[in-house]
Amino acid sequence: MLGQVAPKRPPGVDHVAVRVADIDWNIRFFEAVLGMPLREADGPPEAPRQVWLEGGIQLIAASGAATDAAPAQPWIAHVAIRVRGLEAALARAAEWPVTALPQGPNWLRTPDGIALELFEY
Repeated sequence: MLGQVAPKRPPGVDHVAVRVADIDWNIRFFEAVLGMPLREADGPPEAPRQVWLEGGIQLIAASGAATDAAPAQPWIAHVAIRVRGLEAALARAAEWPVTALPQGPNWLRTPDGIALELFEY
């Protein structure tokens, strides 16, 4: 490697870490709807403590993050996610228990309270 320079990643967000009550649901949702498969997991496979998904999302298991009486307070305002085929991603999301937000049809809230802004790239 003498004389060679390792390629640098462009400036930008490396990942966004969020606490979620149901880590398995979120893993399935992010892969099925947004094409972001599991990259790495920490902890036992049947109950990981945290996971990293392709595309820069880190999910941290937080038992009891929300109840009917006290919904989860998100640690972040929203996560902006570039997707290929925005309309197709929104159609797939309609099959999941997500809520549309007032900002527009490309804004969704997951059951754990994560606000997602989806946009085409």
